[in-house]
This record gives sequence, structure tokens and C-alpha cells, in this order.
Amino acid sequence: MNEKVEQIKADIREQLEKIENTKGVYEYKKTILDKNGIIGGLMKQMGSVPKEEKADFGKKVNELKNWASEHFDELNTKLKEKEMELRYESEKIDISMPAKSRKTGNLHPVTQVRNQLIDIFASMGFSVYEGTEIETDYYNFTALNTPQDHPARDMQDTFYLSPEFLLRTQTSAGQVHVMESQKPPIKILSPGKVFRSDDDATHSPMFTQMEGLVVDKTITLCDLKGMLEVLVQKIFGEGTTTRLRPSYFPFTEPSVEVDVSCFACGGCGCRLCKGTGWIEVLGAGIVNKKVLENCGIDSEEYSGLAFGIGIERLAMLKYGINNIKLLYQSDMRVLDQINDD
Repeated sequence: MNEKVEQIKADIREQLEKIENTKGVYEYKKTILDKNGIIGGLMKQMGSVPKEEKADFGKKVNELKNWASEHFDELNTKLKEKEMELRYESEKIDISMPAKSRKTGNLHPVTQVRNQLIDIFASMGFSVYEGTEIETDYYNFTALNTPQDHPARDMQDTFYLSPEFLLRTQTSAGQVHVMESQKPPIKILSPGKVFRSDDDATHSPMFTQMEGLVVDKTITLCDLKGMLEVLVQKIFGEGTTTRLRPSYFPFTEPSVEVDVSCFACGGCGCRLCKGTGWIEVLGAGIVNKKVLENCGIDSEEYSGLAFGIGIERLAMLKYGINNIKLLYQSDMRVLDQINDD
């Protein structure tokens, strides 16, 4: 029995020297100490041992079991400490290393320009009204003095949902809602998405528009020009000026197209302004008396000015974008270059 015990101890010592991790200790320990293991097998032999030798046999097996347990626990503790050291080493952070640069996002160019416009007009006392994108024919056309045979009402220009409802083609519809519900003086901006059946390098079926409306006593074109001078100088820089060209819109009379002096060449003539020194940016005018009367406002006592700005057009001009689709393709090579924040 003594020889057998010594042989088992020798085998255990030899195997323990080969084990490199706590998992190996656990697996080998089961083959030795479990009831079906080597030492467990010795205990099962107790029944065949003569009665006078049972006490000595049992004592030797228990001593072997305690010896083996101590060696397993000792090695397990040592390997566990080694594994923890390796783990600490792998998870160590070198605080002297430079921080990893993380890319931060920024607002879309259209959102940036929209926010800039709202800030500019808010400083002039304007409030913001956002209407619904689905409008009735009355608010989108009729109330704005658009004739029944006007081309804008055609199916090829407007997205109709039914004979009565459509996707708004202009945010001016929101101005009518405001004039019906509020008494002058009125000073509002109406920004939002509008929809028209138009698609090329400078037009999109969906785009963002911001229309402004002022209704008060003795409003004239001089008020409009002065306000727009402030706008273009804050958007395109000091020294930018405006000029008004006669035009026609059903809801304004007189109506004007507003040009700005080319901010790229200073009015000398370049590719951006096509050699003219001027760039068309928006349409405006004095609110047609019929529109005021449709909304229940006395056109003899009050007058108003209105203007409409295509935000994508301003963004394209300001940031040098030559195709409106670049604003909708989420190309980070384009968007990363545009950030006024």
C-alpha cells in the first residue's frame, strides 16, 4: 500500500508541473479526488481489505487525499495570481498616450441655414409658425389669389392627394392660417418642407422653404428692401447689397425678384454670377389686397410684405454646392466640409 501511495504522489507531482492554468488544475483534480477518480477508487477497495488492516488502509487513503488537496490548492492559488497579473497587464491603460480622436457630427447644411435665418429674423421680432404639409386647395391656392387656370394648379406641377387635398407647394399657406386667426400687426416666419413635381440639378421634388409675412399699417417696399439688406449681409457678409426687379406673383402686387451682389467677385462678374455681378436669391412683394381681404383684414387700413426663400438654394450658394442632390445623398465628403457651428 505504501508503494502504491508513493507512486500516486509521484504521478500527481509530475502532472502538476505540466499544468499551466487554473482550468487544468480543476480538470486534473476531478480525475484524482472525485468518487470515480484514482483516490476515490482506493476508497471503493476498502471492502476487500482484511478487517485488521482496514484502519491503517483508511488512514493512508485519507492522508493521501489531504496531501493531494493541499497540492492542488497550492498550485491553483499560484496560477490564479499569475492569471490575474496577466489580465491586469492586458487591461492596463497608458494614461500618457494621446486620446483617440472621435469624429463628431454636425448639423446638415440645410438645417444650419434654416437656423441662421430663424436667428436673423427673430432678432427683427419675427415669430415662427410651422403649418401642415398636407393642405387644402383653398389655403394653398385660392386664398393666395391663384387663378383657377394658373399652371401651378396643374397635375404635372402639384402632388394632389384628392381633388381637395394636396402636398403644399409653398409655406405661404401657413401665412393664411395666421392672418385668419390673428389680428395685425403680424410678423411671422413659416419654414417647412414643400413639394413640387420638379427634378433637375437645381430643383428637387421636395425642398425646404421659408416664407415671411409682415402685416401692419403703412408697410411699403422700402421696409422690404431694408429688411432684406440686413438678411443678405448677415448671410453672405458685409458689403452685400440687394436690388429689386419687377416680377409677378398672384399673392403680391407689386411683386419683385430679389438679387444680391455677387459675394464671390464683389460684383465684378464671375462664373458664379454668370458675369452679371448679381445672383437671384428670392421672390417678394407687397401682399395683394385680395389676399388680405380673403383673410378678413381691412386692406385700406393695413398693408403687408411677403417673401419666400428656398433654403436649399441659399445653402448651395453659400457653400458652393453645384447640385442640389448632394444635399440629400448623405455623402460625408461633402457634409464634413460644411459646418458653421
